[in-house]
Amino acid sequence: MRTNRAWWGLVVLLLPTLLVAMDMTALFLALPQLSAELGATSVEQLWISDSYGFMVAGLVITMGTLGDRIGRRRLLMIGAAAFAVLSVVAAFSAGPMMLIVSRALLGVAGATLMPSTLALITNMFPDERQRGRAIAIWATCQFTGGALGPVLAGFLLQYFWWGSVFLVAVPAMAVLLLAGPVVLPEYRSDQAGRLDPAGVGLSLVAVLLMVYGIKQLAVESVAAVPTVAAVALAAGAVMGFLFVRRQLRLESPLLDLRLFRNRPFTAVIVALVFAGIAMAGTGLLVTQYLQSVLGFSPAASAVLFAPMGLGTAAGTLAAPALARRMKQTTAIAGGLAVSALGSLLLVGVGVEASALPLVMIGITVLALGTGPLFALGTGLVVGSVPPQRAGSAASLSETGNYFGGSLGFALLGLTAAVVYRARMDGTSDSLAGAIATTAHLPTGEGAELLHAAREAFTAGLHVNGVVAAIIFAGLAVLIWTMRPATRPAPEPAPITKFHHSR
Repeated sequence: MRTNRAWWGLVVLLLPTLLVAMDMTALFLALPQLSAELGATSVEQLWISDSYGFMVAGLVITMGTLGDRIGRRRLLMIGAAAFAVLSVVAAFSAGPMMLIVSRALLGVAGATLMPSTLALITNMFPDERQRGRAIAIWATCQFTGGALGPVLAGFLLQYFWWGSVFLVAVPAMAVLLLAGPVVLPEYRSDQAGRLDPAGVGLSLVAVLLMVYGIKQLAVESVAAVPTVAAVALAAGAVMGFLFVRRQLRLESPLLDLRLFRNRPFTAVIVALVFAGIAMAGTGLLVTQYLQSVLGFSPAASAVLFAPMGLGTAAGTLAAPALARRMKQTTAIAGGLAVSALGSLLLVGVGVEASALPLVMIGITVLALGTGPLFALGTGLVVGSVPPQRAGSAASLSETGNYFGGSLGFALLGLTAAVVYRARMDGTSDSLAGAIATTAHLPTGEGAELLHAAREAFTAGLHVNGVVAAIIFAGLAVLIWTMRPATRPAPEPAPITKFHHSR
């Protein structure tokens, strides 16, 4: 009976896992439509895309500590309620700034959900084999959800307005709030780490200043922008230095940076971050390419983008079988090499509809190759540290995933914007803006502008394909040369309390 309850609990926990991952990428297809309706600039579009992910990445470790103190299930319920309310607020945003703020607050709520789900799964399945299966299902749901977010968004946009992309979370969170107290146990630790508000503030300010500086570099029409960007980047670097120094001096740090002395641990975390950069940035550009360059509807673009999600799922599910036939590091490195080849295929696409098969093959191969990293990477990270520090290591893995995804939106989005503006000689800020401008031009001039804008955007996709290929190839070499992880001797484990109550 208890086992059945645990599996039903897993089903309930998959809801927030799926939604938090999907919310990272759901705006890929909605971005052109909501940008036109809200009048968002190119920089505002980037903030709308990644403000959510950066808040999740910046707060997930903090929320893990908070869950240890007040109870994992309690934190999960609080986060689910906040997520539902904020989803409604985001859906009815009246302007770009309101949507950016709503997305950032959704990220805070999302950060409460992710560490709670993984910790509760660990508690609910004491049997090692069942726990391994449950975590594998959870990981597949998490990484596939990020790739399938645009697919669901595409179908919603075909029949509803862009706000429906956010409202889909409301019924799922309602199910979690109703069923959670029945099928989920409560958990908290007597030796939970202390919260570090100063550390949280320093890390968030550092990340946001750095990202702001990167985004401002793409705005060339304002003379003062280079100075503003330089100041923001410098200030972010100073805040980052202060954060690192504080964490190294604390007895119970928010982020245990000493773990990075372990080479295998560092290699996998780096791989998770940079693979997230390449995947998220490529996904953002490909979904816009399908709509704005090839001219497919949101629903058709969703179907055409689905192979990326299916590729991620297939690669993740196949990883355990590969690990039984070869070393885990070999499986991960080989997969990343495959992803590099998939990225290079995107360099050959053009503005004609005949490029569609090459795009679909490229994103499928790219996603398939990342599966072993996502499925086996967390295991390697946890295996690189003492057992009692496995929770901290897993939290760092989660932070790497979300930080990489958000950084991908910022960095590769910036790269595409710079290439686009250079090809357009500064006459157009974005492809969406060029499409809107053509409505007010004579037919001949409009067609000429549209063709030039589509070629400029495609050139940005080519450059990002090369960048992604370099990233994946470099990560393959890094993982391939990584020394096998050896689990350090265990230290006394902390005392924990488990509460199986309704």
